[in-house]
Amino acid sequence: MLYSIRRKYLTAALMCLMVVTAYADRTQLKPGFNLFSPDQDVEMGRQVSQEAEQQLPIMNNRQAEDYINRLGRQLAARAPGEKYPYQFKIVNDKNINAFALPGGFVYVNRGIFEHADNEAQLAGVMAHEIGHVALRHGTNQASKSYIAQAPLALLGGALGSNSIGSVIAQLGIGFATNSLLLKYSRDAERQADLMGTQILYDSGYDPHAMVEFFEKIQAESKGGGRAAEFFSDHPDPGNRISSVQNEIQRMGGQVRRDRNNSAEFQQIKSLVSGLPAAPKTNANSGSSAPNRTTGGRPDRPSTRYVQINFGDLTLRHPDNWRAYGQGSAATIAPDNGIISGALAYGMMVSTFEPDQNGATLEQATNQLLEEMRRSNANMRTTRGSQRIKVDNQRALSIQMSNESPAGGAESDWLVTVLGPNGVLYYFVGVAPQNEFRNYQNAFADIIDSVRFR
Repeated sequence: MLYSIRRKYLTAALMCLMVVTAYADRTQLKPGFNLFSPDQDVEMGRQVSQEAEQQLPIMNNRQAEDYINRLGRQLAARAPGEKYPYQFKIVNDKNINAFALPGGFVYVNRGIFEHADNEAQLAGVMAHEIGHVALRHGTNQASKSYIAQAPLALLGGALGSNSIGSVIAQLGIGFATNSLLLKYSRDAERQADLMGTQILYDSGYDPHAMVEFFEKIQAESKGGGRAAEFFSDHPDPGNRISSVQNEIQRMGGQVRRDRNNSAEFQQIKSLVSGLPAAPKTNANSGSSAPNRTTGGRPDRPSTRYVQINFGDLTLRHPDNWRAYGQGSAATIAPDNGIISGALAYGMMVSTFEPDQNGATLEQATNQLLEEMRRSNANMRTTRGSQRIKVDNQRALSIQMSNESPAGGAESDWLVTVLGPNGVLYYFVGVAPQNEFRNYQNAFADIIDSVRFR
């Protein structure tokens, strides 16, 4: 009896030692530089996800949705750091891809289900995306862009509100035309691979399943087709497969796993594979990830206009421009008008709160200009303030210049007006200096269309 008790304690001690060793030897991963709080990660992800779901063919099947959320939350429970309110959705897209937005909004294409041999392979893709969320790669990218862009500092440094809606507007973060939140470096991909491996290991799955799936779609991607998109959006950090293999060894090597497959996975795979494909539309060209901003000049502003609402005001903009942001903060830009996250062509709309209550239009505008100059060493006023009207209210117009993200100099037209609530509303029309005349009529039409509600 005594021998049996001793053996039981010895076995337990050895198991604890194995667990401690596995955690001690694994690669230690921590989020990098970030200006945002975890709560702001969630807010940013939620706002962009709303736009994403207006464009993506989300699969509306309760059984499949329940399954992927149960699996995803089991995996997310093993992720270190902040416990985000994860939610998982299936995109009705046969391309092999998946992506995650800050705060835990994870999207998996049906193509992953159709090509995964077992539940562990699906879990490997999801664990990789959870790794991006846990390591805060999206808002890390946004943070670096926020502080590095002199052209946007003109706008960002002057912003009185610190809301995420304002930041989204400043950086031009939009699902269709900008992929700043998903533009991961190869090092970020390496980190997500390693964290995904650790999550699989801790969840009871054989982490080799991630390697198996990478090998499978890597072979398919060589001929192009549906697997090529995954590697386009998830750049190979170099030696991806051997890196995952090495991490498995660091954690103690392969052990017996009972969770590599399930009858429910096979059932859901059959269900998803049997559903009709989503119809092709202009908003959905069969790609689940946001389109990358491409080079080239934008088309000239259309003479047809659409009306939109922002906070306490409405305005009209050319119908070949898109609006990003919410509330009283927005960026309105044509396709290709945002270069590497910086506004090069288009208009910024936002609010500024002066230091003192009851500030006059001139006092509030001067404070705004001081903030701009502190953020922009190269900003110059080229024409002092002129009195104009915005919605029959007194307003100021100021011409400025700055460096353009398109190269060379840009012209910036600043218009300020006190809104009904005493807050200063400001509008900045931006275009490269040698092209500004092609945009000034559109900027003037937008200002003329502003109406306070």
